[in-house]
Amino acid sequence: MPGGDAREAAKTVTGSLERLPHLPELPARGPGADMIGRTTGLLVELYAHVEPSGWRLSDRPGRDTRRARSWLGEDLDALEEFTQGYEGALKVQAAGPWTLAAALERRGGEAMLGDPGACRDLAASLAEGVRGHLAEVRRRVPGAAPVLQLDEPSLTAVLLGRVPTASGYRTHRAVDRAVAEGALREVIAAADGAPVVVHSCAPDVPFGLLRRAGAAGISFDFSLLTERDDEQVGEAVEGGTALFAGIVPGTDAPLSDPAGSVMGVRTLWRRLGLDPGTLAESVVITPACGLAGASPAYARDVLAHGARAARSLADNPE
Repeated sequence: MPGGDAREAAKTVTGSLERLPHLPELPARGPGADMIGRTTGLLVELYAHVEPSGWRLSDRPGRDTRRARSWLGEDLDALEEFTQGYEGALKVQAAGPWTLAAALERRGGEAMLGDPGACRDLAASLAEGVRGHLAEVRRRVPGAAPVLQLDEPSLTAVLLGRVPTASGYRTHRAVDRAVAEGALREVIAAADGAPVVVHSCAPDVPFGLLRRAGAAGISFDFSLLTERDDEQVGEAVEGGTALFAGIVPGTDAPLSDPAGSVMGVRTLWRRLGLDPGTLAESVVITPACGLAGASPAYARDVLAHGARAARSLADNPE
């Protein structure tokens, strides 16, 4: 979400999204509130600090770790305030193990992605951090049924060997798909029964790999789907995987009428030969990616627009 006011963001989210509110992230506040910094604050027995090149491992928790944890606590306080008496699904999010490995540097300056042992340690630390984070959410909002979102925008690049090294002259070796799946499975298992949605706003989302790793839902930029994705998407739907379809632009843009926004979803369903009656239970309507780059007014409009579009899809699946 845009801006830096945790209470305003929590008020907007809980007021606009009655069925699936979430814990907002406010990266405009600076390092520690961004996706990577926020997630480093969740890690157990691994710490990081900010360098000009990004986040780098530290020997001990320092100012940047404390700031990340402080902002997360502030966000949880605000969410708790606006969810008094709430019962239902509540989404929280963290960077996934491979996006984190691609972004977080070892002490020498290269990404953790280049060290298989470091990647295993990182996944284990993240799993423990996720487990503790979800326990804290359950404690603060007793009626909540947490949903964990793992943000993996770098996953496709990791699998295809497209993540550049620190020099920029070469790329890190592609990670074996079985290894990538195993790390994701470890983090997903740490959710202790809470459904896990994996989000990627990159092209070529590996639907099959994510499903095998245990993802209950897959979140993606709908505009990047091509017909070569049809088979994977159809198998996901038939296997009970929820699709979080990002159909609304994440930065300020003219919004069509809500019913028109979901025409592409209806078209996909017809192309796949799926029962239109399953749309309401299979699809969640979302922004294409985060709203941090949007104006506050547009972010509020997008949340309301998405909710109306979802109702349109449920009421008129044909």
